[in-house]
Amino acid sequence: MNPALKLAREYGIEIAFADLGDWGIDELRSEYDPSGPTIRINSRVAEQMTPAELGEFVVLSVGHELYHHREAIGEIPRLNERKDREIAANDFARRLLEIH
Repeated sequence: MNPALKLAREYGIEIAFADLGDWGIDELRSEYDPSGPTIRINSRVAEQMTPAELGEFVVLSVGHELYHHREAIGEIPRLNERKDREIAANDFARRLLEIH
């Protein structure tokens, strides 16, 4: 099993595809909801991908949101700047993709 999906399972996080709306020129790929906890992957974006692209997209999306989950539960410190948090989340997701 992919490391990002395995880690999500270990944390008890539900992963779902959902229409996250139209963001214009910006693209919301996924979101983390701590109340589930749930990671929602944007079905609007996913529907435009080939199967090969979709696999990497899911891993990167889940990995990115896992970083935010780890912040939320206090496993890692929350960086002060949103930009820094997003960069760190992307880096974490890429590392999980490389493990696969």
